[in-house]
Amino acid sequence: MLGLGLTVGVSPVFASGGGHPEAAPWSVIPFAALLIMIATGPLFYEKFWHHNYPKVAVGLAAIVVGYYIFGLHNTHGPIHAFFEYFQFIALLSGLYIASGGIMINVDRKGTPLANTILLVFGAVISNIIGTTGASMLLIRPFMRLNQERIQPYHVVFFIFIVSNVGGALTPIGDPPLFLGFLKGVPFEWTLIHSVPMWAFTIAMLAVVFFFFDRRFVNKKNLLFDEETEKTYSNKITITGSKNFAWLAVLVAAVFFDPSKISWLPGILQTHEGMSIGFLSDLQHHEGATLFSFIREIIMLSVAYLSYKFADQKAIKGNEFNFEPIREVAFIFIGIFGTMMPALELVGGFAASDAGAPLITHNTLYWATGSLSGILDNAPTYLNFLTAAMASKGADINSAQQVLDFTNGIVNGAPNHEAQLELLAISVAAVFFGAMTYIGNGPNFMVKSIAEQSGVEMPSFFGYILRYSLPILFSILIVVWLVFFAFV
Repeated sequence: MLGLGLTVGVSPVFASGGGHPEAAPWSVIPFAALLIMIATGPLFYEKFWHHNYPKVAVGLAAIVVGYYIFGLHNTHGPIHAFFEYFQFIALLSGLYIASGGIMINVDRKGTPLANTILLVFGAVISNIIGTTGASMLLIRPFMRLNQERIQPYHVVFFIFIVSNVGGALTPIGDPPLFLGFLKGVPFEWTLIHSVPMWAFTIAMLAVVFFFFDRRFVNKKNLLFDEETEKTYSNKITITGSKNFAWLAVLVAAVFFDPSKISWLPGILQTHEGMSIGFLSDLQHHEGATLFSFIREIIMLSVAYLSYKFADQKAIKGNEFNFEPIREVAFIFIGIFGTMMPALELVGGFAASDAGAPLITHNTLYWATGSLSGILDNAPTYLNFLTAAMASKGADINSAQQVLDFTNGIVNGAPNHEAQLELLAISVAAVFFGAMTYIGNGPNFMVKSIAEQSGVEMPSFFGYILRYSLPILFSILIVVWLVFFAFV
């Protein structure tokens, strides 16, 4: 993705620390209410939801944020949530708008084989320009390729393969992995360790899609007489290719992190307040956090400039508009604002004396995966990595301890389970992000673009019951059995 919820600093698992009381169990009600309304709104009260979802999302977020600030006297959690959201939406906006100015047209017949090849290609480039970049770049060409027979399952498999599973190999690919990179996980770690799971899952999804697509073609008897069938040149044309330069700037900006670059300023949050600070200041303030803002200014500037100077032919050809990113922006204000107590309670239990013994690579696979499907997968990854390290006496805020953890070393002693736990968290956070429309940022945008193009996408529950559970979830069970269950 590169759908990033980029965060630097203390995880919400410990947001209630430092003298702040833990959030009460009832405080998860706004989050549950938002999930229910996202699921039922477009199905049962579409007109109300379409006109009022911004008010609903912001209002529910305001309830939880107000409770944290005035009820718990905890500004730490809301500030973290704000910067996570700010960094998340800055990158998604940049990628969405810059990609919207690139029109790719594949002048060939949309056969099952051609579709499958395009999906696998999208999975590969997701690791270079992120799942958001790849999704926004390819969803329109993919739909145009199948414009005479586009079906909801085409878009669903696109979400599975390009918008989620594909980005599991590099920190650029999906936001959870980038969070790990910021915390100290080596850039190449996922590429080295996750390739077997990635290749296996992509292959299974691609094969299922191929036979799914071929069955539809045969069932509908989509065979044409050679004399009447359209003639294709089999050429690929790109309009607005200069926007690739803007995408390159966005990807480069991802690495402008003040917690990694000593001369780059950030917003320093300490117990005394907030100010402009640098990496060296973290050594003098225990528990301090250094938030990025230069990176986000660059990203938002790219969003503006890439649209202002975009090729208008590409903009019109893509039928580009801001509604998909607007919907994501408001929905995720609600999600980031209301999910704080849910993450805190779950992560806090996992790190507690009662929860720590339950932590294994198997339980982390299913726990991280389950929550990644209904929460944004980036903070879910960070919370369970925090809990996994805490259960072994390690601190996620120590870059050296994170590095040791990735090498299977805890407190100076070999611990192979540590690597398995990190691998389980990494794979589950990325793969399970495709279980619902809200598991990963690009999912909602792809859905919105498809619906604007006339595709009748399944409802929230329809997506889960018709596609996620019978297809994706079944494959993820096999992934667990093959790579984790008996290790």
